Amino acid sequence: MTAAAYRNLILATLGFTITFWAWNLIPPLGSAFKAGLHLTDLQVTALVAAPLAAGSLGRVPVGALTDRYGARVMFPLVSALTIVPVLLLIPVKSSYGALLAVGFLLGLGGTTFAIGVPLLNAWFPPTRRGLALGVFGMGMGGVALSGYLTPRIHRYDENLPYLVVAFALAAFAVLAGLLITDHPDRPVPQTSLATRLGGAGRLRATWELAALYAIGFGGILASGVYLPTYLETWYRLDAADAGANAAGFALVTVVFRPIGGWCSDRVHPAAVTAWALGAVALPALVQAFDPALHPVGTLDLLIMAAGLGAAAGSVFALLSRVTPQDRIGGVTGIVGAVGGLGGFVPPVVMGAVHRSKGTYSLGFVLLSGLALAGCLYALVRMRTAGTGRTGESRPAGPGGFP
Repeated sequence: MTAAAYRNLILATLGFTITFWAWNLIPPLGSAFKAGLHLTDLQVTALVAAPLAAGSLGRVPVGALTDRYGARVMFPLVSALTIVPVLLLIPVKSSYGALLAVGFLLGLGGTTFAIGVPLLNAWFPPTRRGLALGVFGMGMGGVALSGYLTPRIHRYDENLPYLVVAFALAAFAVLAGLLITDHPDRPVPQTSLATRLGGAGRLRATWELAALYAIGFGGILASGVYLPTYLETWYRLDAADAGANAAGFALVTVVFRPIGGWCSDRVHPAAVTAWALGAVALPALVQAFDPALHPVGTLDLLIMAAGLGAAAGSVFALLSRVTPQDRIGGVTGIVGAVGGLGGFVPPVVMGAVHRSKGTYSLGFVLLSGLALAGCLYALVRMRTAGTGRTGESRPAGPGGFP
């Protein structure tokens, strides 16, 4: 391994963390916007969802553009452009319509995942990619960082969070422009954006990986959105305790993402994905029986967090095995978009089930069944992907890496 590979890993992870903080600026301040603008719960939900939905969908074109122009161009460009909606939050914060529009623009910060994956996939050989991509994936901790720091900074000055994040984005954009380098042997596609996206969409593996990632990362995102509500509603925790428990859940997912990648460097990532989703299915089923929060409920939630984090890491190790290098960005964009959008379904289902049945049990049963289905599919269909035994050849990477 070269120093350039590790330098790019550190910079990409730092950039991912900062841009994800920007992407998640609105949700921690949802209650403040609700009180200040006299919003309904539905309006707050739309406000919180706007950047998340836009960021998830935006990964598709950003990933394809990264295939063409490289991370050296795209990382500083996206980071710099994200400064615009971050600063626009200051003048529009008293208007719901304008705030909602800027929220969609803020989604740009959530697209950098589709930049970092092709960058690191090119720099690291197959035996190191799982861990490298897992470490990079820890940048999703920027969401937790925002949840912790944004409201605390907001207490000192309501404009200060936006100024701090804008400064961090600007500093990183300069740093990225100077120090991020694409692999010299990176293949550069010459076809149009539409053609490359169509090619990525026609790969069967794209949608298989997207479905698995929707369970893993989608589960993480859904938990970040809905877990505090669940703990407050069902276990009668106050907002502070519910937030602390949710932060612990998020921390476990961040820690286990590189663990999932590291394991995928040693055994087939499909097997890691299967075991990780199996580790989600069982405690989700136990949680359906409404155990006491201490100790069983807490243990259930932490095991689910570990499984979801490991699965999110292993899926991208699997992606690097089955995707040609010149399509990594496009496939990553589609998979990342589906994973992000997958995070919107569980909160809606859980909320609807609770309103109609007065319990969350059915929601956890559905989660358990979905995780078990993903476990079996990864084990049966994907366990030989990229090894040549299923008719899919393992793509050659830059520098001759098989």
